[in-house]
Amino acid sequence: MTRPGLQAVVFDLDGVIVDTEQVWDEVREQLAGEWGGRYVPEAQRAMMGMSSTEWSQYLHDVVGLAQSPEEISREVVRRMLARYRVELPLIEGAVEAVRELARSFPLAVASSSNRPLIDAVLETAGVAGLFTATVSSEEVARGKPSPDVYLEAARRLGVEPHRCAAIEDSASGIRAAQAAGMTVIAYPNRHYAPDAEALGLAHAVIGSLVELSAAIALAATRG
Repeated sequence: MTRPGLQAVVFDLDGVIVDTEQVWDEVREQLAGEWGGRYVPEAQRAMMGMSSTEWSQYLHDVVGLAQSPEEISREVVRRMLARYRVELPLIEGAVEAVRELARSFPLAVASSSNRPLIDAVLETAGVAGLFTATVSSEEVARGKPSPDVYLEAARRLGVEPHRCAAIEDSASGIRAAQAAGMTVIAYPNRHYAPDAEALGLAHAVIGSLVELSAAIALAATRG
């Protein structure tokens, strides 16, 4: 059931503001090949939503990279930032949706991306000043699908989680926002679509970010 009286909106980053889930996969797969690991298709889905602490440990333990998780994380971030400097793959309508919603709500980001990547995306997109709070899952105990990053975003906003709407593209993200008690608007990732069970947890599913403001307005008025 959607909640009346929404007071804030929390955005995921990868897959909602920037089309980067496949970029993460490419970068980590290339690194695994160069550093002697064995990257399999299951690795992408396993790591989707993990914090940097978790996925770097996964690359070390499961994919088989000999380097430390800290070194792995630093190198992945370095390569992601290099890709962003060449081209930031903003999702169509994302900047406009952020600007429109910022006129009515305080905004936050709750992302599995590392802090330098969150900051780089928002600064490059010209929307950093529109967000009251930004949280990386490396700053909390557990990554998605645990609710930690969403609960911390609500805490930094000063808004109860059930008064927040969350915009998510992935199964792990939808589950995290739902577990936090937020109203979940799903914008399914076009490269790695969430399963039907996860989509069933969302209060609304949209096919374009053009629909986002209307979906949140409807969620805000329903009991």
